[in-house]
Amino acid sequence: MSDILFTPAKIGPIELRNRTIRASAYEGMAPNHRPSQQLIDYHSAVAKGGVGMTSVAYAAVCKGALSFHRQLWMRDEIIPELRELTDAIHRNGAKARIQLGHCGNMSHRMYCGQRPVGASSGFNMYSPTFVHGLTREEIDQVVLDFGNAVRIAKESGFDAVEIHAGHGYLISQFLSPYTNHRKDEFGGPLENRMKFMEMVFRECLKVAGDDIAVMAKVNTRDGFKGGLEVDDCVKVALKLEELGVHCLVLSGGFVSKAPMYVMKGRMPIHSLTDYMPWRLWWLKLGINMVGKFLVKDEPFKPAFFLEDARKFRKALKMPLALVGGLNSREIIDKVLDEGFEFVEMARPLVYDTEFVNKLREDPGHCSPCEHANYCVARIWNYDARCHRECDLMPQVTWRQKRELERNLRKNRKYNN
Repeated sequence: MSDILFTPAKIGPIELRNRTIRASAYEGMAPNHRPSQQLIDYHSAVAKGGVGMTSVAYAAVCKGALSFHRQLWMRDEIIPELRELTDAIHRNGAKARIQLGHCGNMSHRMYCGQRPVGASSGFNMYSPTFVHGLTREEIDQVVLDFGNAVRIAKESGFDAVEIHAGHGYLISQFLSPYTNHRKDEFGGPLENRMKFMEMVFRECLKVAGDDIAVMAKVNTRDGFKGGLEVDDCVKVALKLEELGVHCLVLSGGFVSKAPMYVMKGRMPIHSLTDYMPWRLWWLKLGINMVGKFLVKDEPFKPAFFLEDARKFRKALKMPLALVGGLNSREIIDKVLDEGFEFVEMARPLVYDTEFVNKLREDPGHCSPCEHANYCVARIWNYDARCHRECDLMPQVTWRQKRELERNLRKNRKYNN
C-alpha cells in the first residue's frame, strides 16, 4: 500500500488534502444551463466522501459552445448559484474545480442557437449537422470567451479550472489532422495546429493570475487511425508545460469518432435512444439501426491510459493527473508509485460518492461499478445515474434493462 494517496499536494497556487480528484465527467444536472440543487447536493456528497478536489463539468464558455440542454453555460447571471455550489464543496473539505470548454462541431442549432463551428467547415455525423469553420475574428472572440469564463470561475469561488483540450472538442479539433484541414496559419503542421490552443491558454493564465490553478485535459492519443498519436500528443503537452499550465490530466479518445476509447466498455445504444425526445424520431431510428456499427466496443481494463501516460511522465517535469479505470486502491497506488501526482475517477463516484473514504478505510477496496455505461447513455437527455437505480426510475424500459444485463455479462467476460 502506497504512503502517497492521502498526503497533501499542490497544483499551482492551491493545495489539495489528498491526491484524488473527481474527474470532469458531465453530470447533466444543469437545467436551463444553470446549477441545480441536485448538482450542489451531488458535489457536496463527493466532497464529504473524501475526495481532494471535485470537478464540475462540462461548462460551456459561451452559448455557441453548448452541446447539451442540461449543460452549464458560464455567464455573470449564474455567479451567485455557482458560489452556492463552491461554498457547499468547501464546507465539506474539498477544493472545487470547473471544466471549461467549447464543443465546436459536436453541437446542433437546437442547443447552441446557431450553425455549429469548428476548426474547418464540413458535415459532422455526430450531431448530425453542417459546420462552419471559424474565421480569424471568430477565433479571437472564442479566446476571449475562454478568458471570460475563467473570470467567472474566479468570482464564483472555484479553486481551479480545467480547460478541455482533448476528446475531440474545439481545441482538440484544431490539434487533430482528422478535423483540421485549414490552409491558413492555424492549419498544416502541428506547430500551426497548436496556435489556437496557445492563444486560449495564454488568455486563461493571464486572467487566472496567481489566484486559481489552470489545468488542461489532453489526449494521450486520439484513438483511431488518422488522428493524433502519442508522440504528437507529447509535443502538445510539452507546449502546455512551456506556457506555464499547472497540471495536465491525461486522457484519450475522440467523442465524434472513437467515443468508447474515452471510457471503455460498451455503449447501451437502446438506453441512449429511449431517452431521446420523440421529435428526434429520425435520429433515434438511425442510431438504433447503425449505432452498434459506429460505436466500437473497447474492452475495459484498470488504468487503461497508463501505458501511453508513462511516455508523458518521462518527458515532462510538471504535475500529471491520470484518469481512466482507476477503480481500486491497488491500481491507484500503482499509478502514484510510478510518479503521477494525482488520480482522477468518475464512474466509481457515480456509483458511490463515498468511494474515496472507503479507499482510506480498506486497502483492498475496489469499486463495484461494472462499467455498464448506463450513466453515460442517460446524460444525453437526463442526469448521470447508475444502472443499479433502474428499478427506482419509472421511465426505464424493459428493453433498457435487458440491454444492460447483456452489457454487464459482456463486461464480466472482458474482465475475466
